[in-house]
Amino acid sequence: MIMSRLEARRDDHTVTAGPLVDRLLDGLPPEAVLTDPGVTASYARDMASFCPAGSPAVVVLPRTVEQVQHVMRTATGLRVPVVPQGARTGLSGAANATDGCVVLSLTRMDRILEISPVDRIAVVEPGVVNAALSRAVGEHGLYYPPDPSSWETCTIGGNIGTASGGLCCVKYGVTADYVLGLDVVLADGRLMSTGRRTAKGVAGYDLTRLFVGSEGSLGIVVRAVLALRPKPTGQLVLAAEFSSGAAACDAVCRIMAGGHVPSLLELMDRTTVKAVNDMARMGLPESTEALLLAAFDTTDPAADLAAVGALCEAAGATQVVPAEDAAESELLLQARRMSLAALEAVKGTTMIDDVCVPRSRLGELVDGVERISGKHRLTIGVVAHAGDGNTHPTVCFDATDPEESRRARESFDEIMALGLELGGTITGEHGVGVLKKEWLARELGPVGLEMQRAVKKAFDPLGILNPGKLF
Repeated sequence: MIMSRLEARRDDHTVTAGPLVDRLLDGLPPEAVLTDPGVTASYARDMASFCPAGSPAVVVLPRTVEQVQHVMRTATGLRVPVVPQGARTGLSGAANATDGCVVLSLTRMDRILEISPVDRIAVVEPGVVNAALSRAVGEHGLYYPPDPSSWETCTIGGNIGTASGGLCCVKYGVTADYVLGLDVVLADGRLMSTGRRTAKGVAGYDLTRLFVGSEGSLGIVVRAVLALRPKPTGQLVLAAEFSSGAAACDAVCRIMAGGHVPSLLELMDRTTVKAVNDMARMGLPESTEALLLAAFDTTDPAADLAAVGALCEAAGATQVVPAEDAAESELLLQARRMSLAALEAVKGTTMIDDVCVPRSRLGELVDGVERISGKHRLTIGVVAHAGDGNTHPTVCFDATDPEESRRARESFDEIMALGLELGGTITGEHGVGVLKKEWLARELGPVGLEMQRAVKKAFDPLGILNPGKLF
């Protein structure tokens, strides 16, 4: 049998891949168990740079809850680590394999089980793609707001695992705000249900929220009850140009202090705008130092955009251009969504930071990133969910140049340190994974870290669920 002599070590237990695969096949069809090294290697990592990844012993692709339970019972019996995965679009290394692990890919559990317009919920399996869910509920006049930039490929299970956000969070909130209940397979194979499908419910500890953002370290989500909203009317977008990032951030503060509730408020700096133009010839204004995109999906979006446009001009905008129709609006949003891919094309490799600060200190962070960029002689583009204070400074570098790679890592760390100094957090939506383990300890402090490890041990006493992540 392929890889029959490969060994996986965990907690002083040694298990050959032969018995592991044999036991997995007792409860899984052959096509769901992948052992070819060339194939399993393709499941080794997500999209994060600078994150170590091991070699899986086997990749399994279950289709049912019972098959997931069988995988976990087998892994527990043999003391083999399990790394849950979705579409591997993550940016923190949370889905990276460890040596000798079982990679549990949930992409084939991709059914939308229920859409209820009356209860305004959807019940889905973890492999459902975010965009597919959005389109399906839209046919019922409903809306699932969380929309990460990778929404066309990322899965709901991955969104739950990393507590992901998106462009519309400023008005509608993040993934955690929409997860009402979960079915979770625990490390020993038991099935547990959390939460509810009702509009309200406060029975017991909120274990549902505990699993959101746990990065597969506490259990395997196999079903989710998601809250939906009525589908809004089409939104219109405004683009405002600024001669400095500080002026654009001042506009953000004016908009939020003025009581406006945009459905989107996004910032792109000059480096990002140029990268998008270079990649897609979008025709964005490269003369600007910062481009602010604001959108409203209200009953009178044009009036809201006019009010926000006036605030942008008061903050020093050099030009304010509202989109005339949905097509122009979508073009601007498309430019924003491709920002990270465009920045990656600048040098071939990026480190994408995910620092979130209070909105009132957004300008300080943007200015600080510019100083760090100059200090390390690197291209760092800033794109941000400005309405949330959630920034994505993106360090562009040549991974084949050791010296430049070192400077990239140092600048990445300095940006995280700056975020904490400004009263922020090291991650607003990408998660900790492998990339930010050291920084999580700094943010939580020793007591907070101790309590989080105690929670992990309660759910996963053998430490087999996504080991090496978070802590």
